Amino acid sequence: MQNLKEKMEKLERILELGGTKKDIVLLAISGAALLVSLFGGEQLPFDTAWAAIVLCGVPIILEAVIGLVTAFDIKADVLVSLALIASVCIGEIFAAGEVAFIMQLGGLLEELTVAKARAGIEKLVHLTPQTARVLSGETEKVIPAEQVRKGDLLRVLPGETVPVDGIITAGQTSVNQAVMTGESLPVDKSEGDEVSSGTVNQFGAFEMRATKVGEDSSIQRMIRLVQSADAGKAKIVGLADRWATWIVVIALTAAALTWLISGEIIRAVTILVVFCPCALVLATPTAIMAAIGNATKHGFLVREGDALERLAKVTKITFDKTGTLTYGTPKVTAVESMSGYGKEELFAWTAAAEQFSEHPLGKAVVRCYGKKPEAAEDFQMIPGEGVSATVAGRTIKAGNLKLIFGKDVPVAGAESYLNEGSTVIYVAVDGKLAGYLVLSDTVREESRRMIDALGEIGVQPVLLTGDNEKAAAAIAKELHIGQVHANCLPEDKLKWIASYQEKGEAVCMIGDGVNDAPALKKADVGIAMGGVGSDIAVDAADIALVDDEVKELPHLLGLSRRMMKTIKRNLTFSMTLNFLAIGLAITGVLDPVFGALVHNAGSVAVILNSALLLKWKRKQ
Repeated sequence: MQNLKEKMEKLERILELGGTKKDIVLLAISGAALLVSLFGGEQLPFDTAWAAIVLCGVPIILEAVIGLVTAFDIKADVLVSLALIASVCIGEIFAAGEVAFIMQLGGLLEELTVAKARAGIEKLVHLTPQTARVLSGETEKVIPAEQVRKGDLLRVLPGETVPVDGIITAGQTSVNQAVMTGESLPVDKSEGDEVSSGTVNQFGAFEMRATKVGEDSSIQRMIRLVQSADAGKAKIVGLADRWATWIVVIALTAAALTWLISGEIIRAVTILVVFCPCALVLATPTAIMAAIGNATKHGFLVREGDALERLAKVTKITFDKTGTLTYGTPKVTAVESMSGYGKEELFAWTAAAEQFSEHPLGKAVVRCYGKKPEAAEDFQMIPGEGVSATVAGRTIKAGNLKLIFGKDVPVAGAESYLNEGSTVIYVAVDGKLAGYLVLSDTVREESRRMIDALGEIGVQPVLLTGDNEKAAAAIAKELHIGQVHANCLPEDKLKWIASYQEKGEAVCMIGDGVNDAPALKKADVGIAMGGVGSDIAVDAADIALVDDEVKELPHLLGLSRRMMKTIKRNLTFSMTLNFLAIGLAITGVLDPVFGALVHNAGSVAVILNSALLLKWKRKQ
């Protein structure tokens, strides 16, 4: 028995080879053969419908046998196989070919709704630092990152990725932590501060002591989170397969009783043919494909076939902040003068002083100034503090309070901006504080309307962000989001989503960064920002928002719910038609050929009903 199972499993693997293109060719040949059989087959020496039986029917029969032998798994293909064999036995070749063709078409449609290529975890692995600079006395040696040991002293140069988790022992820099926290702005680091593997050193070399290496490092933990979250996401089983056992039992019982009572085997075969769940199999994939077509026109790329089924059940949507609800790039939102200088003058001097800066905030100031800055001399970059330069004969310093005063001191008016989560660049002219520039990550124009629309359809928004509590609270207040969780690392986002799921909530996660990948996998449905988002986040998600227009999100939710209603109507119609056809078959009104035509007409009706989803629009 074990040997038989192994042979069956080997045969199953062989059947899986080939792919979608091969299936389309086989269906095209089978369809043509059926048309020839129907309209001109009498003149040929054999019935061309045999082509459909061999090309489409034999694989179905083999799949049914394999499922029964290896796992006693009764699916819809068992009943299809019985109908095929019975039709051939009594000489109804066209009916057998027609059933085989319709069932294979349904299988192809299901295949087309599922994207099998998912490379997110592999890309995360490639993101892992490959080498590290280990210091030993006065010498520096480059070694593979996995060979770093806890306690080793390392050097990280500007532009390099931090190889392991550790603590800075010498030097000052600014680190881009978006891979771990999703924060839009880099974080200044100095002696005693922690740095994580996978984050990027913006400028300024520093030395660090390794504290977590190998499998314990932050980037490796994230890879494991993505893998575990993906493994825990259940796949939806087709309704026809869930009900297959009962359908087979009812069909066989009805056919056997009809044969015993009437004595006519053709009636029994007709029952098997009309009971064949073609419309039932087509009900779900045709609706999903039509809905996917609609979603594509609104900027959504649906990567998982059953994602829209899961989305229809969503009651909570968790949002990352940076790059999702906001644009993800710092922008000068205010210039405040604290002296006799004008705001434009202060802005111009600051842009001139920052024009040679490598710091992302300095670059943002120059970008937002929008004009060519004045000439600057004696430029000096002070890591961890800011810049200094001579502009139009004046000494301009732009940076944090440590640069201006040597320590943190309260500055009137700046506190309110800091409480809103903004970043402040203080400006001194000739040694005296002259004012400050405020930089913020600006909210997308459509975000508030989108959040309000979600509330109208009964979906609760939740903010999950790596930003600080003040920044998160300010954004949540502006967008009318009631639930906020700030300072979230990837594992924190995972835990919050899991806690909602444990309460019976279906959760959708929307994010754009590498740090969102585990949460996108864990959520019932993950939606990634395809335009500004990381390609790793896109690969981790079920759906990608290609043009980043979050205003279309309510349409997608409404579409998923409409799709489920369409599927339910399709199922109700197909089952009702099947039972009516069975009644006619039992009384002898239908023969196998007309029985196949009647129940295949139901399949056509299901396809047409599903096609209405292509034009569906949400009522505003």
